[in-house]
Formats: sequence, C-alpha cells, structure tokens
Amino acid sequence: MPRAPRIEYEDACYHVMARGDRRESIVHGDADREIFVKTLGEACQRTGWQVLAWVLLDDHYHIALRTPEPNLVSGMGWFQNAFTRRINVRNKLWGHLFGGRYKSVLVEDTPHPGSGRRSVYLETLIDYIHLNPVRAGLVDGSQRDILSYPWSSVATGYAKPPSKRPRWLAVTEGLELFGERDEARGRRRFVERLDEFARAEGAQCAGATELEGQTLQSTLRRGWYWGSQAFREQLVERAGKTIPTDRDRDLRSTGLFRRHDEQGAERIIAEAEAHFGLNLEELKQPRRGNLSRIAVAWALARRTSLPQADIASMLALRTAANVSQQVRRFEALHEQELDPGVRRWKRKFNI
Repeated sequence: MPRAPRIEYEDACYHVMARGDRRESIVHGDADREIFVKTLGEACQRTGWQVLAWVLLDDHYHIALRTPEPNLVSGMGWFQNAFTRRINVRNKLWGHLFGGRYKSVLVEDTPHPGSGRRSVYLETLIDYIHLNPVRAGLVDGSQRDILSYPWSSVATGYAKPPSKRPRWLAVTEGLELFGERDEARGRRRFVERLDEFARAEGAQCAGATELEGQTLQSTLRRGWYWGSQAFREQLVERAGKTIPTDRDRDLRSTGLFRRHDEQGAERIIAEAEAHFGLNLEELKQPRRGNLSRIAVAWALARRTSLPQADIASMLALRTAANVSQQVRRFEALHEQELDPGVRRWKRKFNI
C-alpha cells in the first residue's frame, strides 16, 4: 500500500497520531507521561510548533499542531526518537516503541465566508482530541467530567490562566475558534461545552463527527487531508501535481519536502557569525577557554531538529556522541562561568 503524503508548508495545520508497537503501551506510569509532555515541549521549542490540542492515552497519542515553518517531518523525527529513547532508558527497555510511522493528516484552517471564524474542520479536530478519554472509557460517570482526566490540553492548558500553562500551547487561538476569550469565563464555558458534548453524544460517539462523508477515524486510516474538496484541490495545486484519486499518495518527488531544519541551522550560524565576530571556519577552530563553538552547537541542538551527526560535521566536533556530551556540559554551566559574549548568547536561546 502506498504511503500517505507528508506535505509541508508554512502555517500548515496537522492532526498527528501514533500508536504503540503491536498496540502495546507507550507509557507505564505518570513519570513516563511527564516525559511525553516535556519532550513535546522541547520539540515545540526546537521547531516553533504551536500545539492547539493534545491527549495522551496508554497506547497512543493525538496532537493538533500548527507549523509556522514547513518542518513537520524533521520535528516529528526528533520528537518520536527522543521520546522513544527516554522511555526505553527509564524503563530499561529497547527497540521500537511505536508501531510503524506516525500518521499525519493536513487539516483545513480557513475562515468561514463572512464570519471571520476558522474552519469547522479544525474546531471538530480539537473536540475530537479532547473527547478521546471519553470514547476510551477513561472519564467515568454520567457527568463526563473532562477535567478529571489530567493528560490532555484541557486540564493542562484550556482550564488554566496563561501564567500556569505551557507557552507552546496555543490556548488563546483555540478558544477563539469557539468564540471564547482567554479569560476565566471563556475557559470555563469551553470546558462546560465539552462536558455537555460528552453527555449528549455518549461515550462511543463523543466528538466522532462526520463532515462531507469523512470522519477523523477514516482520515487516519486511509486519508491524507481533513477538509473540503476545495481544500484538497488547494493542496494538490500546492504539491505541483495532479492526484487522480485518494489512492495516489506519492508526493515525495515535489519540492515540499525540503530540509527546513537545515534552513533553521543556517540562520543560527549567521546569527553566531554576527554575534561572535567570527566566520564559520573560524568558529570551527578549537581554542582553549573559548566556548563559542560549543555555544553554537548547543543552540543548534536546542532550537533545531538537525541530527547531531550533522551538527558535528558542521562544526568539526567529530561525532554525534561528542556533540551530545559537549551540549550537556554546556547546558550545566552557570552564567558566572561564561564570558560575557557566550553568556548573552545562552540567554538569547535559553527560552
């Protein structure tokens, strides 16, 4: 069976999902769940992603995210590899954590004519993700209290004020999709609406809405977009080729699959050259007591999804293992141990 396409472009919106290998658990307790949230946050920091909704269950996760830059593939590669590595180390496991590659479905995100509101497709996706614990039977009782499930963006974001939620969670935008403001009253009504939705539709159907003959479950099984026919045609045009049927999914030959992580690295290198007053060849030279090269490697590792082997090659740091070791050491240094230039550089990227 041909693989679903990975179409990337600026400000794209995706529904991403991955399930455990052989449908086995990907988390084994709350400490593992905290690792998931932490790793997702780091992925957003590296890529600039804005998460509109997420939910984590024992054997799979769902995320609705926006990519200001076309970097879904490189970012997801880093996220899933880092999460797998961390879970395996913590639980003394080895091998694959996920069953095959992750699913990604492009989501229509265009205003309704004359309303100024976003597409109903994105709204439906956010509800679908937030109501996942209801469908899975993890929220008990006739009241369907969504907030009783702690591992989603409802409890960790939509129910909290800005100062108490992750900065990578785009709650304000999510609330605006439903006509609510990011204030106590608007956040309360958003949660109450989900509870009422769950009570009205029942555990099996909550959030599983059908639009134009599509459901979110069907798009994850065999689709590549969630939206109208007009949205599909826009994606085909963007891909630069005709897709005769939904079975024609091989878009990998288009120009939409450029390595945008490399573009991000080039920007950081240019900033480093200006900041330290050195060109790349000079930055690559090891100098006793001068941490500028390691500081640049740290910024590349922290703010891009570039593989560490590529960082090693770019900065003449020999191996990926050496990059990892040097970055960890640099991360642990206190500000008073750094010269002023490196200190300012670290503050700039230590967001």
